[in-house]
Amino acid sequence: MQEILTAVTYPVVWLICSYLLKIESGLAKLLISLTAAILVYVLIGMLQAEKTGKKNEEDG
Repeated sequence: MQEILTAVTYPVVWLICSYLLKIESGLAKLLISLTAAILVYVLIGMLQAEKTGKKNEEDG
């Protein structure tokens, strides 16, 4: 699930940069899209780790 959301985030942000923000620089779109995708990946990982940590505390 985490990887799917990351993969979907990249083209969505790319399209937002292209059409809504009117950014013409390919490098800028690349950097913004990759940053957003990595951020989504990290945030989901942190949420899953927190959820797992709480579950382990309740069990132990």
